[in-house]
Amino acid sequence: MAPEATGRIPVRRALVAVDDKRALPEFARELIPFGIELWATSGTLKALSAAGVAAQPAEQLTGIADWFGGRVKTLHPGVLGGVLAPATAEGSKELKARGLLAFDLVVVNFYPFEARARERPTDPGLVDSIDIGGVTLARAAAKNHARVAAISDPEEYPVVAAELAQLKGHLSAELRRALAARTFLRVEAYDRAIARAFTMAESAGTLPGHLEFEREETPLRYGENPHQAAARYVASDRTAGALTPLPLRVLKGASLSYTNLLDLETALSVVAEFPTPTAAVVKHATPVGVASGLTPAEAVQRALATDPVARYGCVLALNRPFDAATSAELHGVFVDLLAAPSFSPEVMPLLERRSKLKVLEVTPPAIDQRRWEGRTALGRLLLQEYDLRQLAPGELRPVTGRTASPEERCALDFAWRVVRHARSNAVVIARGSATVGIGSGQPSRVKAVEDAVAVAGDRARGAVLASDAFFPFADGIEAAGRGGVAAILQPGGSVRDAEVIAAAERLGIAMFVTGWRVFRH
Repeated sequence: MAPEATGRIPVRRALVAVDDKRALPEFARELIPFGIELWATSGTLKALSAAGVAAQPAEQLTGIADWFGGRVKTLHPGVLGGVLAPATAEGSKELKARGLLAFDLVVVNFYPFEARARERPTDPGLVDSIDIGGVTLARAAAKNHARVAAISDPEEYPVVAAELAQLKGHLSAELRRALAARTFLRVEAYDRAIARAFTMAESAGTLPGHLEFEREETPLRYGENPHQAAARYVASDRTAGALTPLPLRVLKGASLSYTNLLDLETALSVVAEFPTPTAAVVKHATPVGVASGLTPAEAVQRALATDPVARYGCVLALNRPFDAATSAELHGVFVDLLAAPSFSPEVMPLLERRSKLKVLEVTPPAIDQRRWEGRTALGRLLLQEYDLRQLAPGELRPVTGRTASPEERCALDFAWRVVRHARSNAVVIARGSATVGIGSGQPSRVKAVEDAVAVAGDRARGAVLASDAFFPFADGIEAAGRGGVAAILQPGGSVRDAEVIAAAERLGIAMFVTGWRVFRH
């Protein structure tokens, strides 16, 4: 029973007890040429028998059937003794004295608690999806990896089968240790998911009391700069839907960088604001052009027109499928990354001509999906609720004598939906459902206004402006007035509100306040 001097062990007997039976019959057939004896619990035995694979019932090892509705099947010395017996002469002697069979391979996976918790998080019957026997078997086999190989995931079948073939029915110490590590990680993740489900049931609607992350295998090309390494992580707890990553697929181009993902997050969040075809042009994690249109092509054309200088090397996201007509709007424009829910077959050959373009298939998140977002500071993870508050019509409180036309009100709503995604201090100037100037990331609000007016040029005349926070002085209003802005939407709340409103009155600008800000640092 002791391992050979090489660390290899011959596999003579396997115990199989799985809930997920994917690829199990195929794997079991690969064990047969090596004369490996199979023992299986009742449900697994039925699946193997139906596939024409012979196995012995594990009940013969325990002398009991399924007790308490299946809660007790393998929790018995007749099974666990054969898994946990040490790889020593004394272990072999005790196995023989007790009439137990030694297992060299344990194939097990657990009841799908994570999936059921996502489907029925408040169901009292969820406790019946908590695996006990399978987890115990897995831990026992992984602990005793000196002489037992533990498989806890169907994805490991090909690796084990390949080594059995290569080593003529033996498994190496290196593989057994690697399988043990994966098994303990699986058990850890499973227990975390159970604990999290109970915790979230106790504190529904609040920020999590505990979070753990694991690194994704897909690498990041580099960090903010090429000399900085970077990686991306996802929350280990898949039951916390607020941190479930969006599925994405790279259709063309190099692997994504750290900054690609930051820009993409902003672009997708912007286009998710709008029910109509909408495109967002993003640079340095802030919008530089956003527009809606009757068609995706019109939306892209108008968004790119906002700032022909800043759009160079941008990330462009669309909330509609990308087609050949839309591709034509990219003529002469350098786009670094293009993202859309899907791409028509005829457009891909056109995009392939752009050697440096990255093409990503990803669907913007639903605007009403509850999510959290975070960043780090001083060695700490800062987590907050994602800003999902919507502007209600009644919250546009007029504070000037001049009111706004229905068209201007619609444009103000559009600008407000965009400015909440721009880096503060931020202002957005819009005409209809398209931006014409954006000023963001400035240390003063007047500078943000001046930047937006400069980008808009003559297009600012008769346009509207939204500000992410109040105007601390009247200078920002005066800068907007010089540009010809007709209406302004801002939170209000400055100690100089009276002075700011008076400036708007003097310049004939309609002004509305919301009472709440939309900072984004």
